[in-house]
Amino acid sequence: MKPAPFEYVRPSSLVEACELLAGDEDARIIAGGQTLIPMLAMRLARPARLVDILRLTELRGIRFEDDAIVIGAVTRQAEVERSDIVQRRLPLLAKALPWVGHPPTRNRGTVGGSIANADPSAEIPLVAVTLGAEIEIANPSGRAGMLADEFFIGPMITSVMPGDCVCAARFPVWPHPRIGTGFHEVSARQSDFAFVAAAAQVAIDEDGRCLDATLGLGGVGDHALRIDVTPLIGEDFGRVSVADVVRAATEGLEASSDLHATADYRRRVASVLGTRALEDAFAEARSRNGAAQ
Repeated sequence: MKPAPFEYVRPSSLVEACELLAGDEDARIIAGGQTLIPMLAMRLARPARLVDILRLTELRGIRFEDDAIVIGAVTRQAEVERSDIVQRRLPLLAKALPWVGHPPTRNRGTVGGSIANADPSAEIPLVAVTLGAEIEIANPSGRAGMLADEFFIGPMITSVMPGDCVCAARFPVWPHPRIGTGFHEVSARQSDFAFVAAAAQVAIDEDGRCLDATLGLGGVGDHALRIDVTPLIGEDFGRVSVADVVRAATEGLEASSDLHATADYRRRVASVLGTRALEDAFAEARSRNGAAQ
């Protein structure tokens, strides 16, 4: 099947891109095209105009800035996966990226594209929510930041308004020397979208007590969720039941049912994978010698 006719525009700057988007409510951004191109081919999407932002250098790159790793929207997922600074400073994102699609799609897909697409099962949005990342949005009036929790509203639905363009994601870097991460997901096949995914990051002190902990779940509901695991903070992980904390936090979770899994299945698996992810994170943190990353 062929796409419906559309106009193709390649702006020379982010400002021009925002002006094009603001001036045409039927315009759509394209960068990696890993989701949009198949939708165009099946005529599930029929934009009047495609605004290609892939070659805007101001939206590309990975940099450390103000205790955060900032990743430009058109940065390829494969580039982030191979990045030394991401491996050292954002270990949870580094651990999740091999689960994103397949190597060929990561070579084309962009970080901003995954975030803007807002699939409830996608791994990059899950890590963004888990770590409390800030999504930077540009429009003709300037730039603004929005927490990932507020950015994702529902399946394929975000807070992006006409004329807005996702330009970067700002992932906070934890300052603690002993950090551990865990990531698990269940899917029909390796690299398919997850039925349920769990991402966790913890920091401990020299005595094994928890200084900070965060847990996120994807694929369970309308969008990625951050789960309250504050009862773990201040506790010695050798003496506290992670499973009990996660079970209590996920007991009343609103879950979705579809052809792949029931809501009850997703709730049960979310509890199991959340526990495993946190336990892996604690084990990894304990194995560190305390040296700065």
